[in-house]
Amino acid sequence: MVICCQGLLNHYNNLATNKTMQNMTTISDEFMKQVITTAKTYTAVILTAGPNIDRAGVKQITWEHARRNFALRADGLLSIVCPVMDASEVKGIGIFNAGEAETKKIMDEDPGVAAGVFVYEAYPCRSFPGDSLPK
Repeated sequence: MVICCQGLLNHYNNLATNKTMQNMTTISDEFMKQVITTAKTYTAVILTAGPNIDRAGVKQITWEHARRNFALRADGLLSIVCPVMDASEVKGIGIFNAGEAETKKIMDEDPGVAAGVFVYEAYPCRSFPGDSLPK
């Protein structure tokens, strides 16, 4: 019975994948090789709730954290900022136009991080200059 159900699941997954793939743009190996050479190093940050997420004055601290994010965006250091609006421990995702060490220095000086409202993890990553969120 397990084999039958697994086979059926695989069949439906293949149908869904094939349908999705049929609607996608075809990308050649040559195009991929050309575009990959334009990739640049960035740093991705995952912001999560810190030990002081429920402390008094958290709204003002979060407001100043957001103000700082606006300044980092204006200065070209925080290319993508995405507050996470669900009830999970994840509070935000950001892509910094900076190396990992510089990003950690920036984050360590963040008012929310300094107050223990947030903690973060930084990950070196690569992407393509000019990528953006759709309007």
